[in-house]
Amino acid sequence: MKRAFVFPGQGSQTVGMGQELAAAFPVAAQVFEEVDDALGQKLTKLMYEGPMEDLTLTENTQPALMAVSVAVARVLESEGKFKLSDISEFVAGHSLGEYSALTAVGSLQLADTARLLKIRGRAMQQAVPVGVGAMAALLGMDIGPVEELVKEAAEASEGDGVCVAANDNADGQVVLSGNKEAVECAIELAKEKGVRKAMLLPVSAPFHCPLMQPAADAMVEALASVTIAPPTVPLVANVTADQVSDPEIIRKLLVEQVTGRVRWRESVLYMGNQEIEQLVEVGTGKVLTAMVRRINKAMTGTAVQSPADIEAFLQTL
Repeated sequence: MKRAFVFPGQGSQTVGMGQELAAAFPVAAQVFEEVDDALGQKLTKLMYEGPMEDLTLTENTQPALMAVSVAVARVLESEGKFKLSDISEFVAGHSLGEYSALTAVGSLQLADTARLLKIRGRAMQQAVPVGVGAMAALLGMDIGPVEELVKEAAEASEGDGVCVAANDNADGQVVLSGNKEAVECAIELAKEKGVRKAMLLPVSAPFHCPLMQPAADAMVEALASVTIAPPTVPLVANVTADQVSDPEIIRKLLVEQVTGRVRWRESVLYMGNQEIEQLVEVGTGKVLTAMVRRINKAMTGTAVQSPADIEAFLQTL
């Protein structure tokens, strides 16, 4: 079976994440200790105990989700006595999940990734004052009609009118991002056009839109000093929905990703066209697994996050 490993993004966090894993596997505990040391912060304590409002701060959420994903990946390799590259054709990650994916296949070093995501989270939070931006989920409308909708909303709204499709997650599941007025205008327009559901998301900043340019600039500087090696299997990148292995192109795409669209639906379709039959979601939650069959009914999704999940997955190999 041809498979790819995929890594979740923001929204999958939960208090208690990683605790069972660390108790069961020393290799997982070692990952969390290395992330704590790299950040000079007891992120693990926050992951295990909360409070949720602190864990949900973007600068904490991003390295925390990455830590659990990498811990699961390393446990799989340790228990299965293989490398991910031995049993997969590609890796991919949703937004910050790209950093997890690159770390899991040796392109980035764990300590570097933890520090990069701390910087990325803080820069994304600081790029736009609270209340100026917003994000919204549209359910029941595909990307084509959404492209027309956001143009209309940007033109109709007051202010500078930024409104873009930030995440093309699956058929009929698109996330908008931009100025609050423009996004709210898009919600009303979508309702008039008969969208099944349109709602503001409880996020603190408008990710993956041009308003994030200050954060992209911060990542140019942060990534410039980090070594990026060729991944042991190609990454299917968010902003291109195509495979990449060249370290300098990866560096460039990680910057573009801050303001660019997460082309997740297209990425899954691309992997399907490369004869991938199974996507294995590594880390907290089952968000990406739930999307798989909405995008490609011939593909299966498997979520691996707990010791029981790891055991069950290894038995299938």
